[in-house]
Formats: sequence, C-alpha cells, structure tokens
Amino acid sequence: MTKKEDFLSALDNKILLFDGAMGTEIQQINPKSEDFPDGKDGFNDGLILTHPDWIKKIHRNYLAAGADCIETNSFGSNKLKLDEYGYGNQTVELNKKIAQLAVEVCSEFSDKPRYVIGSMGPTGFLPSSNDPDLGKKPLSEIRNAFALQAEGLILGGVDALLIETSQDILEVKLAIEGCQDAIKKTGKKVPIIANVTLDKYGKMLLGTNIQAAYTTVCDMGIDVFGMNCSTGPTEMTPSVRWLNEQDNHKLLVVPNAGMPENQGGRAVYKMTPEEMAKVLKDFLSEFKHVRIIGGCCGTNPEHIKALRKVIDEKA
Repeated sequence: MTKKEDFLSALDNKILLFDGAMGTEIQQINPKSEDFPDGKDGFNDGLILTHPDWIKKIHRNYLAAGADCIETNSFGSNKLKLDEYGYGNQTVELNKKIAQLAVEVCSEFSDKPRYVIGSMGPTGFLPSSNDPDLGKKPLSEIRNAFALQAEGLILGGVDALLIETSQDILEVKLAIEGCQDAIKKTGKKVPIIANVTLDKYGKMLLGTNIQAAYTTVCDMGIDVFGMNCSTGPTEMTPSVRWLNEQDNHKLLVVPNAGMPENQGGRAVYKMTPEEMAKVLKDFLSEFKHVRIIGGCCGTNPEHIKALRKVIDEKA
C-alpha cells in the first residue's frame, strides 16, 4: 500500500473537505441517560465507551458522503471538561481511544487518503474575563488540560489537531501552547489548526474581532487559521475576506447550517445543503486561501455530499 500523503502536503495540492456535525447527529439517535457512561447524560464523548458503534456509524456516513477528513468525537475531552464527568484522570487514555476509533473507520475506505482531525473544544472557562467563576482558572491549568488532550490524540494517530469553537482568544493561545507541549512530549510533529467562533457581528464572545484574534495567534507556529460554528456562511463573509487578504495562512471555513433558530428551547438549523454549498462555492472562487470547508452544527451527510460536489466541480 502506498504511503498516505501528509495532511499539509494534501492541503497544498487540493481543497480538503471536513465532515459535518457530530453533536446534532448524536441528538438524532436520541440517547437516554443510561446510554452514557455512569448514566451521565450529555457526556457525548463518553459514548466511545458505551456505544462506539454509534460514533463509528456517524464517521462512516460522513466518509461515504465524500469527506476527506473526519473530526474525532473529542470536542469536550480536555481535562477540565472531563473532570466534570469524573474522567479527568483518564484524559490521555480516552482521547487516544477516541482517535484510534476514527483511524479505524478511515482505514475502511481505500479510494483516496482520509485524514483524522483531533477535535479540541473549549474548557468552559474564559481566562480573559473578570467573571468570578469563569475567569479565575490558573492559565497553567488550562494549558495543561489541552496538553493532555493533545497528547492522547497524537498517540491515537491523528493527522492534525483542531482547536475549535473558541470564544476567548487567550484560551486559544493556551491551547496552541498545550498542543506544542504535547508535540514536544510525544516527539511527533502534528499540524495545528486554530479556529475562532464569531457572532453575526464578527466578534468573539468577549468582543475580540477577527483582526485582533488573527494577529494574536498568527505567529505562534500554527499551520491553518479558521472560523467555525456560531453562524452560517453568509455572516462569515466579511471576516473571510479580511483573512484572505492577509496572504499568510491557509484558511478553514466550517459554518453552521445557517443561524440557529430557537424552536421550543432547541436550536434548529434550516440552511439546506444546496444553499450552503452555493455560498461556500463562492468562497472557493473568490478567496484563494480557503483550503478547507465543511459543516458545523446542523449539518449532516447531505450537506457534505453537496460540498463534495462543489469541490469536485472546481477541480
């Protein structure tokens, strides 16, 4: 079997397609409390232990839809989040297992190279804020929480690390440093993707705009910068335009299926695969540095099929 082209080389040569949402796909299964480890409702990442078949099927569906890359089911598996479920002392082992499962599913597909991306979501703390609860966590503890997660993901065989859905730019910095700590510890160089999440006004939760966010982390040794979640693609347009003008980094754009609408206390995403594909097709035509597209909340394999078509037509 020929050796797989590494992730960054692949990015140089083609647009890569990420998968769609994991969380909303898990919701579709409608798991009960007893489905989660120790009955801890909402512990989605823990389903790797109790229902690995569910997670495999979600990964498999996205790969079958044409995704080049799947994100590990580890969004909430930094140590601080896992502490909430009583699994913090298993951070490295759990992330390794999560990554290995994704690698195993990718190995089922031999038509083209497939890549496993280590998903690293926020800790739930906001180190830049003055909030008495969310802003007082020691920075070293946050950095270490990400370092342990990244170590497990690297040991499990991921092709890149993805810091995603970030709401505090200081936390992004700490996550990047944590990834670099893990790379040094494991001795395995893995690309780092740093994402931020912006509201419809182009600001992170604590008011940081895209210019400040990018400037803060662009020289920290990251390989890709991007935006995911929070809004649909249309609302991201001004920020993507500005980032493309910087001419320094490859860009990732992974929006929700439109702006969420509250229906009975539940977020509903109504952007169709065709609508989303049209906007992202325009991005690929207009912004040469956009090298990764995919879907976040509300997207499913049908959205990924539509995006696959867009990329294939461009090629």
